[in-house]
Formats: sequence, structure tokens, C-alpha cells
Amino acid sequence: MRILVAGGAGYIGSCCTEYLLDHGHEVVVFDSLVKGHRAAVDPRARFIWGELADRSRVFRTLEAEQVDGIIHFAAFIEVGESMRDPGKYFRNNVACGLNLFDAAVATGVGKIVFSSTAAVYGMPEHVPIPESESTRPINPYGESKLIVEKILRWYWEVHGLRYHALRYFNAAGATEQFGEAHDPESHLIPIVLQVAEGRRKKVSVYGNDYPTPDGTCIRDYIHVLDLAQAHALALESPEVGSLNLGSGSGSSVQEIIDMARRITGHPIPAEIAPRRPGDPPRLISDSTAARGVLGWTPQFDDIHAIVESAWKWRLAHPDGYRE
Repeated sequence: MRILVAGGAGYIGSCCTEYLLDHGHEVVVFDSLVKGHRAAVDPRARFIWGELADRSRVFRTLEAEQVDGIIHFAAFIEVGESMRDPGKYFRNNVACGLNLFDAAVATGVGKIVFSSTAAVYGMPEHVPIPESESTRPINPYGESKLIVEKILRWYWEVHGLRYHALRYFNAAGATEQFGEAHDPESHLIPIVLQVAEGRRKKVSVYGNDYPTPDGTCIRDYIHVLDLAQAHALALESPEVGSLNLGSGSGSSVQEIIDMARRITGHPIPAEIAPRRPGDPPRLISDSTAARGVLGWTPQFDDIHAIVESAWKWRLAHPDGYRE
């Protein structure tokens, strides 16, 4: 297939591009580089600089490239920022997505795979979380993703644009070439590894009095290559709808810190801080549907292997991406 990857210069987009190329697909990366890195684009891919806000450029790109499918990663992802500036998230994550979807319809693209999030569930009542769980986001970031899912459902109903919305839990890990380099960084594993690198003095643990075995929050981590595999399978699936992507198990904040200490050999000082509002004690996915619908079989269920791959990438790329 010939695939357009919107946001392919970002963390998950770069790893997914590499995976698609390794499995025989052609890839066109469309990215503004506002958050992504030019050096994170696999050299085998065709790179086009562009902004999804530029509706005419998006249409021209899809007309010229004649792609079979689209994977849409391009979005702002910082929950805290979305609470301070919700308009920024609705403009970028929702309105810009509409430009891409309209262009897909106009040029006859057959399928879109959308990068969604477990944040659409808000504070779930059931854990592990099935797709049937009520969607009640508690921040504009999660709300923006849920709005796009609803738009895609209607584009399927009205225009016949097939789609899958893949609700990630916590993407982590790296390939040998590409890894996580956000600025600012808000994800636990890279923050912990930054302490081991000497880039931070300590890691903050937001609450140690939750109803979990060690008192710290439990989250579901999934290797970025397992995410990439799911996207490739979703492109080829004749089905439509929303699916969870996660390991189905969880690791606590304290377990991640302890594991990183063993892997890096660094003491990684940790400081207990007050709870953050809206942090559920446990978020674990029920990904049974994705395994059945897509034939998805994760290859990196071991959290040790996930953290170790992230650390190896950091050692090989101490400055992240220079471009």
C-alpha cells in the first residue's frame, strides 16, 4: 500500500513509518515539524512539509500522492496544556483533522486509521476497560479525540470512508533508530530515564496512598512497535470502529522507577508529591477486541523489555534529535 502518515515526524509516527517501510509499504510523511523532528523521518519515506491547517495544501498533497490509506497521528497531546488552552486543542486536533478527512473523501482514499487515546474514558468505572465503557473525558485533550472519533463515524455513514480509531493506553519503548523526544516531556518512562541521564535531579511521584499494592498509580504500557503493528493491520481491515490498544496488564509508578534503577544502574532519586487531580488509581485496557478484529498479536508484553529499549535508544541518542 501507499500510505500517508500525518504526524510521521513525531514519536509514534516515526516508529510506525519505520515499521510500515520494513513491511513493504510505501510511505509519505506529512508533518509541520512544530512538534516533530526532521531527523525522525525514516530516509526511505517521502517527506512533505505541511500543516493540516492549510486546507488547500492538504488537498493538493492527497491529489498528487494518490495514497491508498492514511494514518493520522498529528495532534497536540499535553493534558495540562489542554486545560489551560482548550481552544488550541480543538483547533488543531479537531478542525485540522476535518481538512484531512475532507481531502480523503475528495480524492477517494479508502481508509483512515486515527490515533486516539484512553483519555476518552475519563474516570472509568470498569477496569480492565472495554470499548463499551462510557466515554466521559475529563480534559479537552480527551474530548478533542472523542469528537474526532464521532466525526469519523459520520464520515463512514455519509461518505463511506472506512476508519479505525485506536485508543492507546501508554505508548513506550523505542526501536533502534527512533524513540521518544518530547519537549516538554510529560511521560513517566522518559522522565525517569532523564534522571538516570543526569538531565533531571529527581522524579516526582504524584501520590503514594492510592488503593494499589504499593500505593502508586498503575498504568498499562504498550511498546511502540506493537502499536505500529496494530496500525498496519487496521489499514487492511474491512471493519470500522474504535478499538483499545494496550497490554492488558499494568505496572505501578514505583515499579517503573525500580525497574529503571536496575536497567540503568542509577539510583534515580524519587520524591513523593501531592496527588494530581483526576488521576485514577488504575488504568488497564481490555484489548480483546483488537486481537480478534485485527488479528493483533503484541510482541513486547514484557515491561522490562519496553523500558530497556527506551534506555538503549537514549544511550545511542543522548541529544535526542538534533534537527
